Amino acid sequence: MPVRYDALLLVSFGGPERMDDVMPFLANVVRGRNVPPERLQQTAAHYAHFGGQSPLPAQTRALVAALEQELQAHGPRLPVYLGNRNWHPFLADTLRQMAADGRTRALAFFTSAYGSYSGCRQYLENIAAARAEVGAQAPEVDKLRAFYNHPGFVEPLVELVGEALGRIEAPRRDAARLVFTAHSLPKALAAASAYEAELRETAGLVAGRLGRPEFALVYQSRSGPPGQPWLEPDIVEHLRALASQGVKDVVVAPIGFLSDHMEVVYDLDTDARARALELGLNLVRAATVGTHPRFVRMIRELVVERIEDAALRPALGVRGPAPDECAPGCCLAARPRP
Repeated sequence: MPVRYDALLLVSFGGPERMDDVMPFLANVVRGRNVPPERLQQTAAHYAHFGGQSPLPAQTRALVAALEQELQAHGPRLPVYLGNRNWHPFLADTLRQMAADGRTRALAFFTSAYGSYSGCRQYLENIAAARAEVGAQAPEVDKLRAFYNHPGFVEPLVELVGEALGRIEAPRRDAARLVFTAHSLPKALAAASAYEAELRETAGLVAGRLGRPEFALVYQSRSGPPGQPWLEPDIVEHLRALASQGVKDVVVAPIGFLSDHMEVVYDLDTDARARALELGLNLVRAATVGTHPRFVRMIRELVVERIEDAALRPALGVRGPAPDECAPGCCLAARPRP
């Protein structure tokens, strides 16, 4: 029988909105990971380029507003709450508010399209810890399935990457290289999940619909110790390789991210773009899905399919729809040694 839900919880990473909050925020992000202080200072310098204001909080609030409008217009008319992993509003505070509002069971949308420890299982752990902190009155929370191959995610990406390709001069467009990026992970963590396979499926689905069978999947925003193996190639190294081959134009599509937050506006728009300029490459960056109407509608569709216990769950490609619950051994939390 379908389960009755009375709220939708959007679970996000969180981010600072002023310089004084940057270091406390970063301390939350790396808690328990033995990240050296100098690495935190380097990351804090990225935020300093933007006055300490991460673009993510405003973008997440915009997604909440778009979801509220979508649900009010088309149903189900669930209230939408926002809870973050690393900054205000923290998940425990949001669950307290939900309990005070009389909410007893919520569906949760994670702002991550792919399976991995940091993109799925850690969010589940955060929710469990927040519920334990709130106590017996905390609402139950069930996550919505991963959506890396849902038409409502792939179709906006096709549109946005196509728009980026259209910004390259027509005589040079066919020779332009298409490069998809995602956040790098330690290889030991990636091996415990379907992260790479899901990314490749999304990239292939987008490229195929654009008639671009040749593409590259690369990684960015690595933050681990130099001796620790992480997913490669790095975006900058790949740009160097393209320049050495005589490539002049490259479209970079950050399919690993849902919005233009710090890893996009600094690591791609600032750092990678500067490297591309040095290499003589014209880098055109595709937009992320953000609050694209088809993407917002997809979230509502995920909610409806769970409320109605739908037998048909849309999915493109060969992997089929992701399950509602993670398999017991996937996305393991064990961390590799530095």
